[in-house]
Amino acid sequence: MTRIVAGAARGRRLAVPPGEGTRPTSDRAREALFSTLGSLIRAWAGRRVLDLYAGSGAVGLEALSRGAAGVVLVESDAKAARTITANVAVVGLPGAEVRRTTAELAVRSLAAAGGPTFDVVFADPPYDLGDDRLGEVLLAVRPVLAADAVVAVERSTRGGTWEWPTGYEALRSRRYGEATLWYGRAAPVPAPPSTPHDQESTA
Repeated sequence: MTRIVAGAARGRRLAVPPGEGTRPTSDRAREALFSTLGSLIRAWAGRRVLDLYAGSGAVGLEALSRGAAGVVLVESDAKAARTITANVAVVGLPGAEVRRTTAELAVRSLAAAGGPTFDVVFADPPYDLGDDRLGEVLLAVRPVLAADAVVAVERSTRGGTWEWPTGYEALRSRRYGEATLWYGRAAPVPAPPSTPHDQESTA
């Protein structure tokens, strides 16, 4: 079991998916995560959150409890998705949407639909997911991020340095035992260099 730490649903107990298919963020790391996010976004009211690889949904539901306007929780594992749905009912707050699908398909669907725009993204994929694949997911979600959106990624400390893909600015990182949290912010995507043909057509 884990608990909601703060906000409207403070103290509510959340179930953890059975088995070893998910790896819940530790209570210590989750409290540190929200402390850092709070300093970066300043206020949760009205924020929209995307929780990828949601597991139990604890991170997204914590944001909802603290005042976020809405959260999309993405989880591909069937048992974990059912646990998230049960935890949404326990928290009892409006604004939670559970999507049982892969992170890749979820972000493509969100981008194709043209929204909603997210202010905070948390991605805690399995540690054996390669950096290249996670980078592709973040590239795909970039079009539906607010201009100053903050993204937090949890990776194995043993994995070394996390490199942010194009469209993100690295902010900071914090280590918590086996896990390291990396924080970044959405940055303007550089325009492709102009060609002589482009210059002629605009002359």
